[in-house]
Amino acid sequence: MTDRFPIRGIIPPLATPLTRETRLDVPALHRLLDHVIAGGVHGVFLLGSTGEGPSLSAAVQRDVIKEACTHVAGRVPVLVGITDSNLDESLELAEFSAECGADAVVAAPPFYFPINQDQLAAWFVTLSDASPLPVFLYNMPSHVKVAFEIATVRRLMERPNICGVKDSSAQMLYFNELLQARADRPDFVVLTGPEELLAEGVLMGSDGGVCGGANLVPRLFVDLYEAAVSGDLKQTLMLQLRVMRLSTLLYRVGPAPTGFMTGIKTALELVGLCEAHFAAPLGPLPPEQRRQIAQHLADMGILDATTVTKQR
Repeated sequence: MTDRFPIRGIIPPLATPLTRETRLDVPALHRLLDHVIAGGVHGVFLLGSTGEGPSLSAAVQRDVIKEACTHVAGRVPVLVGITDSNLDESLELAEFSAECGADAVVAAPPFYFPINQDQLAAWFVTLSDASPLPVFLYNMPSHVKVAFEIATVRRLMERPNICGVKDSSAQMLYFNELLQARADRPDFVVLTGPEELLAEGVLMGSDGGVCGGANLVPRLFVDLYEAAVSGDLKQTLMLQLRVMRLSTLLYRVGPAPTGFMTGIKTALELVGLCEAHFAAPLGPLPPEQRRQIAQHLADMGILDATTVTKQR
């Protein structure tokens, strides 16, 4: 674990602002970082799924890391996604992240080839032993088709440089088993991915969440996390219902299974934080779906009615 920060709380998987030519939009990246930090988040996660990390060129990935670390300037921890099907590429990105001042890296299982749990464990033993930064396991079976079994997580918890897990399986029985597994290593951080399960996860004893909606309304997620940590069940329920309403309108308007990425970036454009340009194969939402998101945001008080009218 990094000596500078405890990596717990609300850590938005930062959207990557892009230009029409799929280059990094640096001013928009700075705006977005300042926005989420001002909202009280406890860290930022670069180049995850919401950040379209696997779709970006190596040059853009490095631009994101360098610019973000420089602009954050130690205000919050910076986590960097290094998922790749090539171990050397992952390690090179980890080394670059360390040089730029990042605090930890996050890696999902290698994709394309089906692998067994012994092969998966061996990959992460090699990665963690060679990484200059602490490593978070990223359980994302819907995307990479390989899941960390609980027994594998227990094995990997024995490696001192593996500091935690981000679970995006949306399986609460599995998540509860993760929480039980860390009984022998209390410093092992367990974070939930789906924000719809944030309150439940924190109340069960997790360390926070990597919540895409926190790009847009970070204070909502920080308030929910703090209410759950304090045991204020009434406030937790009220805020979780608002998070559920937000996630429904953002993530289910765009085409499955990537609606959450297109929905968030469209919303960010509507509120003026960045433009809704995407790396292939993702693309912009059609006008009707943009109007739906704008109307929902206005109904929640996140967007003014004038902006909604402009979408018509």
